[in-house]
Amino acid sequence: MTTRFIVDRKDLHAARWEHAEATPIADGSVRLHIDSFALTSNNITYAAFGDAMNYWGFFPTGSAATGCIPVWGFGTVTESRCAGVSVGERFYGYFPIASDVVLQPARLSDAGFFDGAEHRRELHAVYNQYSRCSTDPAYDAGFEAEQALLRPLFITSFLIDDFLADNGFFGARTVVLSSASSKTAYGTAFCLGQRRGSDSAVKVIGLTSAGNVGFTTALGCYDAVLAYDAVNTLPADAPAVYVDFSGSAAVRSAVHTHLGEALAYSCSVGGTHWSDLGSGKGLPGPRPVLFFAPAQVKKRNADWGAAGLQQQISNAWAAFMVPVTAPGKPWLRVVKGQGEAAVDATYAALLGNRMKPDEGHMLSV
Repeated sequence: MTTRFIVDRKDLHAARWEHAEATPIADGSVRLHIDSFALTSNNITYAAFGDAMNYWGFFPTGSAATGCIPVWGFGTVTESRCAGVSVGERFYGYFPIASDVVLQPARLSDAGFFDGAEHRRELHAVYNQYSRCSTDPAYDAGFEAEQALLRPLFITSFLIDDFLADNGFFGARTVVLSSASSKTAYGTAFCLGQRRGSDSAVKVIGLTSAGNVGFTTALGCYDAVLAYDAVNTLPADAPAVYVDFSGSAAVRSAVHTHLGEALAYSCSVGGTHWSDLGSGKGLPGPRPVLFFAPAQVKKRNADWGAAGLQQQISNAWAAFMVPVTAPGKPWLRVVKGQGEAAVDATYAALLGNRMKPDEGHMLSV
């Protein structure tokens, strides 16, 4: 028996579980039991931008009306008809919310493989790669949860910081981040904060809900934290960059209207406020530009080489993990859950923006 979580692409609240008999795997394929996966607001962003960014394309349901939300996690091979991949091996990568998944390994190496399934060949390689836990230098059995919960988000954070710095912050010395308590946002703020004391330092201001101001301020990676209703107190006398993790049309409009000509660049990243998404048409200032992390990866692979980029990310990740796992007062508290009810509850809390900012949920079906 195989189980998977299916959502309506047009109404994310309409979700259900699908149960079916497992079918035999073909030559060249492997079946992995999905041991555990992270479920965060990032996955809601995948769903909210599923059509625009083709996130629904990774694990098709067979219907254009429904989709499987991708998640990051760990799986163990339970069946293999592929030479070079053995039963019992564990891999880290991109999975559906499900009990298991069938993949078609291609480009096998000691590091892992890429899924060579036909429907994934045109999708970006960043999401198609599966790393062997036994050889992955980033893997630490004691920090599996942190890897699944934060590493994909932190790579995006690192790339946003790098993209902005690579463009001279578009002439600005202030960066404003919405949904500042979210993991991708505070990862970006951490990277930006590492520039303090250097010539490339910028002031980092976070915008968040009133209830999350205390948590976000206590992180220490923002120079200032404001509630959304205080947008009109943002300094508007010098150029600023807006990095939008919320996707909220109302917040975006307020920021653009208040900053006006002082807004040097508007970067659209996520959709944590998925029910308030809207276009950037007709706003004062520059039109929002969607940030696509794989494009910056491609650029830096060309500039630094793949190994050079990975080393830069690894160095930044090691520094980030210090406050994330700090004894006594870590930035992240891992919450584990098992079964359909646990997934349902976490998913509903994420949709309703009811998740505590210090929590990270690791789940299994």
